[in-house]
Order: sequence, then C-alpha cells, then structure tokens
Amino acid sequence: MKKYPNIFPAISTVFLIIAAIFILSRCEENPTTSRTVVSPDETLNVTFYLDHEGKPFYSAKLGEKPLFYKSQLGFELKGAPNLLDDFVATRFDRDQVDQTWTQPWGEQKEIRNNYRELKIELKEQHGLHRKMNIIFRVYNEGFAFRYEFPGQENLKDFEISNEVTGFAFSGDHTAWSIPAYGDNRYEYLYTSHPLSELTDTVCTPLTLETKSGNYISIHEAALVDYASMSLYHSGNNKLRCDLVPWSDGVKVKTSAPRVTPWRTVLVSSTAAGLMNSRMLLNLNEPNQLGDVSWIKPTKFVGIWWSLHLGKETWQYSPTHGANTQNVMKYIDFAAKAGIGAVLVEGWNQGWEDWKFSFTKPYPDFDIKKITDYARKKGVQLIGHNETGADVANYEQQLDSAFNFYQKYGVHYVKTGYVGSRVNGKEWHHGQFMVNHYLHMVQEAAKRHIMLDVHEPIIPTGLRRTYPNLMSGEGARGQEYNAWSEDGGNPPEHTTILPFTRLLAGPMDFTPGIFELTLKDKPHNQVNTTLAKQLALYVVLYSPLQMVPDLPENYQGHPAFQFIHDVPVDWEYSKAINGEIGDYVTVIRKDRNSRDWYLGAITDEDPRKIEVPLSFLAKGRKYTAEMYLDGPQANYSNNPVSIEITKKEVNRRTTLRLNLAPGGGAAIRFTPAR
Repeated sequence: MKKYPNIFPAISTVFLIIAAIFILSRCEENPTTSRTVVSPDETLNVTFYLDHEGKPFYSAKLGEKPLFYKSQLGFELKGAPNLLDDFVATRFDRDQVDQTWTQPWGEQKEIRNNYRELKIELKEQHGLHRKMNIIFRVYNEGFAFRYEFPGQENLKDFEISNEVTGFAFSGDHTAWSIPAYGDNRYEYLYTSHPLSELTDTVCTPLTLETKSGNYISIHEAALVDYASMSLYHSGNNKLRCDLVPWSDGVKVKTSAPRVTPWRTVLVSSTAAGLMNSRMLLNLNEPNQLGDVSWIKPTKFVGIWWSLHLGKETWQYSPTHGANTQNVMKYIDFAAKAGIGAVLVEGWNQGWEDWKFSFTKPYPDFDIKKITDYARKKGVQLIGHNETGADVANYEQQLDSAFNFYQKYGVHYVKTGYVGSRVNGKEWHHGQFMVNHYLHMVQEAAKRHIMLDVHEPIIPTGLRRTYPNLMSGEGARGQEYNAWSEDGGNPPEHTTILPFTRLLAGPMDFTPGIFELTLKDKPHNQVNTTLAKQLALYVVLYSPLQMVPDLPENYQGHPAFQFIHDVPVDWEYSKAINGEIGDYVTVIRKDRNSRDWYLGAITDEDPRKIEVPLSFLAKGRKYTAEMYLDGPQANYSNNPVSIEITKKEVNRRTTLRLNLAPGGGAAIRFTPAR
C-alpha cells in the first residue's frame, strides 16, 4: 500500500490558527454590525461596532494613523440593569449635510456646517429589550457623538450613575489640563503632562498634542439638562467620562425620550487649526429666540478694577465704589471714549453678609438718576448680580430682579456665583446648575437682557440657540494679577487659553490694563507688556470686551486709540500660527467695515514671527497702524515701552514682528484712500 505523509498535525495547526484568528476577531469586532463614517474630505474616519458580547465601541483614524483605539460606550444606571452590553443593531441610517448659516453676532458671520452622519439604533436582545441609539457626526475638523434614548415602556424615569464613554488614545500624548473639582471653579493655571501622569480628574476642553504631531481637543456641545463632563485617566492611555454628580451621588436624573450632550473631538495637524473650528456651534440647535436685533456686542468700562485693587469697596462704606457721582464719572468717560456701556458692581444691598437683595440699591446709588443720565449720554448700564452661590435666594428674587432691570432700561447683566458649593452642597457644573443657568438665559431673554456669566458652566455652544448668552468666565482671568499670592498669571497663561478654554466659546478675560506695575500693589503686577494687553483684544474673543483700567490711566495715552478702534463683532476670524503655551497670532475682519485686525502674543520668551498679509483684499493698499513692543520692552522690568507706527502694506507684504518677553503686537489694517 502506498504511504502518504502524515498531514494531520499540520492541518490541525492551521485549523487552530484560523480558529484563534476568528475568535480574536470576534472579540474585537462583529463585522455584521461594524460601520464606518468618513469626513467630507475623506481624511478622518470613525468606526462603530459591537463586540461578541453586544458591547458598543468606536475607534477613529486620521488617514492611516490611529487616533483612538477600541473606546467603550454605554451607561451604568442606579437601581436598574446597566446599558453596557447585550445589544444588537436593528437599524443603520446615514445622512450628509452641507449648509451655511449666519451668526447674528460672533467671531465669524457665515458658518459652514458640513458633516456626514451615522445613526445606529440598538436594542437589548434579552431582559427588558430597552432601546438606545448612538449618533456620530464626522466633520473635516473632528467628530462628535451623542446618545439618544427613545420613548419606551421599560425606560421612562431613570438615573445615571456613570457614563462609561471612553477615549482610548493611540499614544501617551501631552495634555494641557486644569482640575475638574475644586473651590476655584475652573480658575486654575494650566499644566501640561503626559496622559500617563494625569492624576486629577480634569475638566474639558482637554487639549492634547499627539506623538505624531497632531492636536486633539475633547469637550462637549449642547449641554442641556445633563451633568457636565470631566475626564479621568483609566490606565493605558485611556480617559473615561466622569459626570459631575449631584450631592446625593447620582450623576443625571432624567427620563426618556432624551438626548445627551454631544461628546466632541477636534482634530488638527496644527495647534492653530483647533482655533478655527466652528464644530461646537454647528452641533447646537439654531436660534430659538426669534428676532434678536436687540442683542448688541459692546465694549464697556466699569467699577471693577478699582475694587480688586482695594481702592474702593463693594459694600457700603466711605469708599463705596458704586455711588451715583462715581458711576456718572464713568458714564462721562465712556461717552467721550465711544465705549458703549458701564458695568457697576456693588450697587445692591447685601455685600456685608452676602445675603443679597437684587432690587434694593445702597443709599448712595440712585438708579433712576444714573440710568436717565446714561440714556442721555448714549451709554448702557450693565447690572451685576452676585449670588454668593446662594441660588435658592437668587431664584426666589429672579423675576423681580429682571423686572427691576427692565423697568430702568438695563439690558446687560453680569452674574456671579462665588462660593465652593451652590446652596452649600451642589457643584457649579452638575445637572442642577446646568438647568439653573439655562433658566436664567431664558428668563433674561424674555426681558431683552444679555448675559455675561461668571463662575459659569464652561460654554458648549448654546449661544447659537440662545444668542443673549454672550460671554462668561470659566477660567482664570485678569483679576488674579491684582491680588493673587502666586505672582499673578504668568506670561504663558494667555498663550494657553486660546487652545483650551477659548475653544469652548467667548471669555470675559478683561484685557486692557495700562498701569501694569500696580503702584498700590507692590507685590503684584500684570505680567505682560502694554502691546500684549492691546493684542489680547484680538486674540481672546468676547462680544463683551471690558476696558477695565481706571479712566485716569487711559487719559491722554496714545495707545488707547487701539482700544477705541478695535471692534467686538467680526465677519471673519482665523488663527494663522501658534503653539500651545508659546505664542499665537490671530487675524479678524471687522463685521461693519473693511478693516482687518491682527493680534500676536508670546510667553516669557522673546520671539520673532513672520506674518504674510495674504488675507488682505487683492489690488488694495492698506495703512497698518502698529502697536509694537519697544526695543527694550520686557514684561518683568520695562512693560510699558511701546512703539506706535504706521506703514503702507498690501497682500504681498510679509510683516516681521519682534515680540518682547511677555510681549505682543496689535495692528489695525485700514484700506488706504
């Protein structure tokens, strides 16, 4: 009998290898429920899939480079089975949108909304057979996803104990962060660390530089009736969502039908590219207020910096700042300088014990006389409601407070919530306060009141839906230079903010201090040059920009001309270069003229930058009015040295700017006659 070689061991080995590959692939992805959605320019792709246990995940690539590996999706519920696994996909829907809409005010007038969408409908195979949908939108500059809970019998009222949304990064990237939980409510200096060294739970936007030289920023959009998202390191270059809890530990109290906020991921090959995205705005609903012609961006002066310097007081005293004559002095200055409004802090009773009335002025504040005088001068008054984080007290008076402002023709209000916990127990950025802030915006809109919210939720683009939500704080601002014991804001602080906090939306940072060495505060100073203070009006966007210094420090100063000229409402904006914590250059075009503006700032290091002026109109000459650091300018010992010059330029010109340590450049380009 003819003998054949024994091939069974080889066949067995091959079979085992094939089986192992099959099992591993099943563990990683079920190809029958895997779907990929690609950005309109086909450079970014996001893949959704269910594993063999019915657990939902996503991954993402930029070209062929992985951005996120297998990243978990789902929820843990209180008192009910979790929504983590046992899912089957029952339907996939795709959509594509390419449209342009107009902002009534903002950093850019016309905004293109261009994305591809994938909606996955999931249903539990066993048990309660609950439904949960996941929606992905992929833009050229990033992607976003949200959860949707349809109305259903077995998921009506429910409580979320954890959202397990994960971000499994492709490497140990460098992250710029501030802690999410603390008494300073986002008002910290940013630090940078590798992902593997993040020990705190951090707030968003969280911005990262990848090992391959790309940039990523994680945040959220359309935050409504939900807890804000923070992030914690869960090992192996992974971050996981941490929803800010109620005082009883529950994260979100809700019911179906319901959608969650969008989880947003900006992606760019340059740091400056992150600043040029309008994705967060696009993910919010259009304007719900109807006619918003009453909403007006403006610059304002006010009784504010003097309080932080200790020259005047909020509370009623011999040096009370908000007295009638003092306010009228500021109104006179604003009218003469062409500034639209005056902020008054400390006008109302309650600053002694922080038990505030929002309708009772101090005896030396005559609101009728003041508002009548302001009206004659063509100046608006900006009211101020500090709550001391006693929201219960504020909400009891809210109608009367806003009616009071409406009666006297006050259409701008700055709010504050200073305190470690709201009502003594709730976080500022949990679901309770998310709902309070939105209620405030809606009630203000009924009286045609615009808001500047301090100690806020970090913005999530809701200004598109409610355009009277104009600006806010949500980061460490200028006031820290007047009284903080750590030396104030270092020069790099304002070169980090544009790539972190400002990615979320406008910030009331209050640039424009001219007395930088603070004569009455010998242990404090503003750690910038004068030219940088001017440049910040262009770099740090807000439709409500304060002119914060004492009027006498502006009187007769030639550099004040730039503050007089610079707009607060723009037709077009673009960051043209920059690195996080080092420098940044921003250009903007005025919405109401043909003028362009440029702001460039640096950290503590001097820097030479080249700026091609190719953004200027073809065939036209411009006069460049330049406010530049003087030859020996230095934020530490010669901050006020400034050169103000003019030169003729066109779109073929390249400017070569020398930025001093802690310095900057502010330039206005006006079409030549």
